[in-house]
Amino acid sequence: MLTDTDDILQMREAVRALCGDFPGSYWRDKDRERGYPGEFVAALTEAGFLAALIPEEYGGSGLGLTEAVAILEEIHKSGCNAAACHAQMYTMGTILRDGNADQKQQYLPKIATGELRLQAFGVTEPGSGTNTLGLKTTAVRDGDDYVINGQKVWTSRAEHSDLMILLTRTTPQDQVQKRTEGLSVFIVDMREAVGNGLTIKPIRTMINHSTTEVYFDDLRVPAQNLIGEEGKGLRYILNGMNSERVLIAAECIGDARWFTDKAAGYASEREVFDRPIGQNQGVQFPIARSFAQTEAADLMVRKAAALFDAGEPMAAEANMAKMLASEASWAAGEACMQTHGGFAFAEDYDIERKWRETRLYQIAPISTNLILSYLAEHVLDLPRSY
Repeated sequence: MLTDTDDILQMREAVRALCGDFPGSYWRDKDRERGYPGEFVAALTEAGFLAALIPEEYGGSGLGLTEAVAILEEIHKSGCNAAACHAQMYTMGTILRDGNADQKQQYLPKIATGELRLQAFGVTEPGSGTNTLGLKTTAVRDGDDYVINGQKVWTSRAEHSDLMILLTRTTPQDQVQKRTEGLSVFIVDMREAVGNGLTIKPIRTMINHSTTEVYFDDLRVPAQNLIGEEGKGLRYILNGMNSERVLIAAECIGDARWFTDKAAGYASEREVFDRPIGQNQGVQFPIARSFAQTEAADLMVRKAAALFDAGEPMAAEANMAKMLASEASWAAGEACMQTHGGFAFAEDYDIERKWRETRLYQIAPISTNLILSYLAEHVLDLPRSY
């Protein structure tokens, strides 16, 4: 296992201490009532963890993705769930990398302090899914505004966000020279938009993930809220998706370690037929195998983060990190479930909640099959499959 720097070890200790104030009972209550963990998000914000990737000149910590990975991993290893706020760490990257000076100064310092919440990321649509180029939401210039019409789905935390990063089509697909052109990104002030062309509809799911559908009906957004150049938005979005995948992978590593610790502890203590169940290889082997998967996946997560921090290309590594880590966490969750038997289904053990949470990452933010297709085409030079 790799050793962290002293600074990262201290940061992990601080994250664990903070998470200690939010035990399993807190998360069970939120899960039961479908509540948003606002207290947890506020604590992370106050501690500065959600502003880790914002440069110091804008009030953030100015840390790298390596440090952000450690923060999210430790949150999940502690039994908490960063899905309620992890977008605050990376969604702002679109503004940081591609926004103009006024946009950076207007938004980043307030995001760093938590005065503004940037959690919503409007990309996926009901008719396009991961086929981002097929999105139908349009933005048409009208004087000093763009008028937006369309629909997004799986827009998590929209009800708990002040701003949204929104991807739209500004040029019809049949009028662009390249299929990747014609998409544009906007900053939407949701405080002004809701009720004035923006409608949010919650989606009830098996995971308490605060996800929604959002509808745009002649929503007017100031032209000054356009990020970068019109028609070049896909590149801006893709730049952020790589860091997102690495950070989600870090959460999966944390989940896997939580499951493994839980399973190993229970297997050592639980006795059936006058012997610990952990003495049986049928119990040992799944736990040990998922542990090995986790350690291997962690190496890829760290490699991807290091490449990102060095400014090197890392799309393949980001995708592999997300796939391998999500598979490791799922294997660890399955081993933990099986080890606990019927008790795994009892809420008080927290396993069934964490098991539901970790299953999501086989699908989101990108499915395993799409990752395999990407690697086949872009790394192995195989024919495009879709």
